[in-house]
Amino acid sequence: MKELQQEALEIGQGRSMIRRLRQNSLPKSRSQRSPTTTHSTSTTLLINAWAIARDPSNWEKPEEFRPERFLKSSIDYKGFHFELIPFGAGRRGCPGIQFAMVVNELVLANLVFKFDLALVGEEGLDMSETNGITVHKKCPILVSATPRS
Repeated sequence: MKELQQEALEIGQGRSMIRRLRQNSLPKSRSQRSPTTTHSTSTTLLINAWAIARDPSNWEKPEEFRPERFLKSSIDYKGFHFELIPFGAGRRGCPGIQFAMVVNELVLANLVFKFDLALVGEEGLDMSETNGITVHKKCPILVSATPRS
């Protein structure tokens, strides 16, 4: 983030605000000067959040389902840490993120409070996924819910 702020100051040439200017009047950013960047200004870029979330340089054993990795981590889901962006980030991030998390916690708390949950079968929990635009499980999670008395 510090590098981005420094680059913005360099591009803005000391101005506190960059108003509408012709694009050619500002110097190119470092990413635009890079020989590996060869897209035009009208190109739509898609960010592969799936690959980012499973990058071994960010996570230890990223293919394993280990929710405990987030217990003592400073990384959150709100879009400020790009290692984990389930709701998107920036101005295109999900506007209902807070509502979604409150509803998820409420539903989960009620399920755990009112039912005893157990996996059906002896196979265990299969967390494998299928390919697609959104992530889907290959095999559904089968759970037996017994009402508490």
